[in-house]
Amino acid sequence: MPQTYNDFTIEIATTDFESTKNAVAGGADRIELCANLGEGGTTQSYGVIKTCREKFEVPIYPIIRVRGGDFLYTDEEFECMLADAVNCKHLDCDGVVIGFLKANGTIDKDRTARIVEAVYPLGVTFHRAFDRCKDPLEALEQIIQTGCERILTSGQELTAIQGAPLIRQLNERAAGRIIIMPGSGVRADNVKALAASTGCTQFHSSLREMIPSKMKFNTTAFVNDAESIGHSGIDPMAVAAFKKALH
Repeated sequence: MPQTYNDFTIEIATTDFESTKNAVAGGADRIELCANLGEGGTTQSYGVIKTCREKFEVPIYPIIRVRGGDFLYTDEEFECMLADAVNCKHLDCDGVVIGFLKANGTIDKDRTARIVEAVYPLGVTFHRAFDRCKDPLEALEQIIQTGCERILTSGQELTAIQGAPLIRQLNERAAGRIIIMPGSGVRADNVKALAASTGCTQFHSSLREMIPSKMKFNTTAFVNDAESIGHSGIDPMAVAAFKKALH
């Protein structure tokens, strides 16, 4: 039986309150709430997470990541992230997004399981740290064992379109034990083909674009400065088009 629109879930990565508001207005089914998407996403502030949780009814999953760069963390960095994850539970978020690797490229099962246990019954997504692991099929089984509900992956390629063959293999191997969610380079013009080629039903995108600044004044030295001209954001219509593409 062919899939229908209602079978699909669209997760949008947002970077602040305004982009979250626009993503929700466009019809996002779930929000991955981040800061600093240019660094792959880090944990947003308490105020942004709290306000988004209070204002929006869609599931909100803040990313728990103390810095950009690799996914090998010190004990102190992990303690910071554990505290942030517990904080999200206290704020009544629906889940968190995490990812921990060991130096040899294997999944850090102990740290992953500690977060899963600490935030229970919240859901936990293992993010694209997965795409840097040594053996994706072994990692799949390890992540399932930790109790995560979902893996965000580009199939160990730069984009999910390029990684579609591995994503399909992961989805088939998972056999319903965990959700495989393609992300990276997923857009309205390719998401339907990606759904067909992978068999996945949940998709992740940031749909970022430059939003022009509404400032009327700027000093001469900064008239062409990127931060003065605009900022990264989301157009609700782009989210709506992304969803419509799955019809």
